[in-house]
Amino acid sequence: MCGTGRDTVRFPPNASPRNRPGNSWEDGGVTGTLVLAGTPIGDIADAPPRLAEELAGADVVAAEDTRRLRRLTQALGVTPKGRVLSYFEGNESARTPELVQELLGGARVLLVTDAGMPSVSDPGYRLVAAAVEQDIRVTAVPGPSAVLTALALSGLPVDRFCFEGFLPRKAGERLSRLREVEGERRTLVYFEAPHRLDDTLAAMAEVFGADRRAAVCRELTKTYEEVRRGPLAELARWAAEGVRGEITVVVEGAPEPGPEELDAAELVRRVRVREEAGERRKEAIAAVATEAGLPKRVVFDAVVAAKKADPS
Repeated sequence: MCGTGRDTVRFPPNASPRNRPGNSWEDGGVTGTLVLAGTPIGDIADAPPRLAEELAGADVVAAEDTRRLRRLTQALGVTPKGRVLSYFEGNESARTPELVQELLGGARVLLVTDAGMPSVSDPGYRLVAAAVEQDIRVTAVPGPSAVLTALALSGLPVDRFCFEGFLPRKAGERLSRLREVEGERRTLVYFEAPHRLDDTLAAMAEVFGADRRAAVCRELTKTYEEVRRGPLAELARWAAEGVRGEITVVVEGAPEPGPEELDAAELVRRVRVREEAGERRKEAIAAVATEAGLPKRVVFDAVVAAKKADPS
């Protein structure tokens, strides 16, 4: 590959994490590397092969929950040789500068969260932003993703989608957030707590429409995995009976707008408004037809009929 500087840093295939180079500064200094590592969202067998290697060789392992990290390392048969510390929502702001200093000193820092990819509705964004600001190399060990897994299993369009994370807990704020994307045509993906699922689905049915298609993906990749598909109102009634486990909700985007249901009198009025503004009749008819999503002939016939009814 062509290029210069840090963008061309490549690791030898068999280099251990501890011996891999960091990011070169323009002045010749060397920093460490921040590694974001994806972890299984359920089945431990889904752990990426590189995860064990990185856990064993990192100088610092920052974990959202050190107890869950311990279970993960035991399952993978690996013992971290570096320092292990907690990095969660409650201490993320305070601990980020400490980790940046480790990175500036040349350390390889591995960041893992409870499940999935760090910084996607999990701790990590602050550290990545701080590392980038200091020109520190950031890389990743790709891994399982609840967002993409649920999207793929939903049976809904996947060509365009947007991830909305968790909705607000308060009912009013939740409705406001949903109304912000009421007309969004891309497929929507949300995370939700099981005890709030019925209220969330009911709110979605209220804002998006009772018949909007959706899928509730529960316990993905785990023993009791379940994907429930149907209209929002139907899913809300099902969820009211009680649901357990990790939940991802996928909602169909808003439908493409159809032709405006305008009567002949309204079509004629719009053409006249444009004519009075200086447009030629032919141009006004074409513009109104486009606005209403109708063939030009329909608007033309309405104008002709109106002229015959009122020659003045």
